[in-house]
Amino acid sequence: MELLHTTIEKFTELTASKAPAPGGGGASALVGAEGIALGDMVGEYTVGKKRYADVEEEIKDLMAKAQDLRRKLLVCIEKDAEAFEPLSRAYAIPKDAPERETIMEECLQQAAAVPMEILELCGAAIDLLKEFAEKGSVIVISDAACGAAFCMSAMNGAAVNVRVNTKPMQDREYAEMLNTRVAELLKHYAPIASEIYNSVTERIS
Repeated sequence: MELLHTTIEKFTELTASKAPAPGGGGASALVGAEGIALGDMVGEYTVGKKRYADVEEEIKDLMAKAQDLRRKLLVCIEKDAEAFEPLSRAYAIPKDAPERETIMEECLQQAAAVPMEILELCGAAIDLLKEFAEKGSVIVISDAACGAAFCMSAMNGAAVNVRVNTKPMQDREYAEMLNTRVAELLKHYAPIASEIYNSVTERIS
């Protein structure tokens, strides 16, 4: 699917339709990409300003990392769609077919891998957004707060998409390993995202 080259209007129409993709995973990746893009925007308004000359090189480094994360999250939109297609076909295999269990397990693990990647990428984005909020231009720090909120929402969306695929897995050891990692990431990043948002809110109030 060429989801990256469609319009925003078409993307949301597809999301709202019976089309197999984009679903929650692809939508989460898009939200995460927008979140870190807002951090990069903070950098754009910071670089070149005398007031922030002492942190300019740090900001440039943050921007390069933010751009890399944004691109990777956008790629996840397509990867999520590609992973869901074989899974949807696997669900259609008759339950008494001898090959069904093996095919389903492989497809479930592939489908869980993309939202797991989205979780990791959005966590890294929140780390960057914390620095953008602390060091970036005060005239756009509200955008860093928005970015943190977006990335945390994307993490929550990706998390439920991992779990919906781990639940029916036969390999329970692997499933629980993924579930544990999801819980760790959410526990670690939820307070950081809240701290960014609340700190910015206090500064602009």
